[in-house]
Amino acid sequence: MTCCIDVIDLSFAYPDGRQALHSLSLAIGHGEKVALVGPNGAGKSTLILLMTGLLRGEGRIRLFDEELVDGNVKALRSRVGLVFQDPDDQLFSPTVFEDVAFGPLYAGLSEDEVRRRAAAALARVGLEGYEERLSHHLSLGEKKRASIATVLSMAPDLLILDEPTAGLDPRTRRRLIEYMRSLPHTLVVATHDLRLVADVFERTVVLDGGIKVADGPTDVILGSSELLQRHGLE
Repeated sequence: MTCCIDVIDLSFAYPDGRQALHSLSLAIGHGEKVALVGPNGAGKSTLILLMTGLLRGEGRIRLFDEELVDGNVKALRSRVGLVFQDPDDQLFSPTVFEDVAFGPLYAGLSEDEVRRRAAAALARVGLEGYEERLSHHLSLGEKKRASIATVLSMAPDLLILDEPTAGLDPRTRRRLIEYMRSLPHTLVVATHDLRLVADVFERTVVLDGGIKVADGPTDVILGSSELLQRHGLE
């Protein structure tokens, strides 16, 4: 299996000296759905930012069989859809259409192609007919789906989501889970939601203190109560 993401001996420290990752290595194949779990401060969000080139650490990262370096970070990042935990960090235009169309428009695509991509992305997340809705008037669940649509409109090869079910009501959460199950993309999700992990992901990686402490089939990881308790995942 060829790698979509290959993280090799990656370390990262913040300016205040806090070491967020320690010599971490992780390979994720094309088409895999992988959950990153761990307690607060485990390094999940830091790893996501490093994998998308928004932070730079010590070690190597390969995306789509190409090493992530200063010269190609913009081109490689354009193939990755990153959805932040707080959708208000992603939605900044007056209407839903303008938010979803922003990426393709900025990429210089034709008006017809921009409209086609925006419509397809909104349909993919069940927000048909929301084009003229005001983004800041949406519910949290609608905002989360709209933020996913903003990255789907860019036709990414890889989707990375940070705590996608945080704050959602049960019905919206179930709809989002069904959507993630249906995705053909390589999918990496950082989450505390172990029910989500059980429902969607075949593979789970456990981080704690910036170290990869477990990596394997989800049923094996979640079946080890001792492992979960030891790393704050009860």
